[in-house]
Amino acid sequence: MSAGLPAPVGRFPSQVPHPVKTERHDTRCSLHHTNTGVRQVELYRPTAQGLFVARPFEAHPRIRFWQAHLLPTLGLVLCRYDFHGAREHDYYLDVAHITTEQAGEVWTVRDLYLDLVVHDGHSAEIVDTDELFAARAAGYVSEEEVTHAVCVAHHTLRGLTRARYSLAGWLAAEGLSLDWHYEMAP
Repeated sequence: MSAGLPAPVGRFPSQVPHPVKTERHDTRCSLHHTNTGVRQVELYRPTAQGLFVARPFEAHPRIRFWQAHLLPTLGLVLCRYDFHGAREHDYYLDVAHITTEQAGEVWTVRDLYLDLVVHDGHSAEIVDTDELFAARAAGYVSEEEVTHAVCVAHHTLRGLTRARYSLAGWLAAEGLSLDWHYEMAP
């Protein structure tokens, strides 16, 4: 904190820093490599905007299926989860640095800690700011990455606010239209 400014009380709880989560999507082999293991992907579909991903969450206590759009130009991974119980939110947006290699067959997602939780048509909020600050203090991300993450998150929140918290409305204003209608295998 800068001299003369009080520490924010109760706003950013002490967070144990963790290294950046880096995921890899191998579209050739239909494999999603995460920090917790390698999982089979049901569908990878390249789109004009990026990559669509759909896969089940095996043995997860809350989530049964995941769909996502990796959007490199926006610096976001837009996620839609199907929960075992009541829907917790409509969309979860990860601020990330997304790259491709091997002629677009391998996608790498470097999660930049900040996320947005969207209740479509109702509200949106930026979360995990404490994780970003802790990661910066630990040297896991650069000052440039912190600035980039904050700019992406605030640009997204401003756009969602202008679109009355409609993800489709904000994406349309950005010139994008995404398909979320994927049926899970029985």
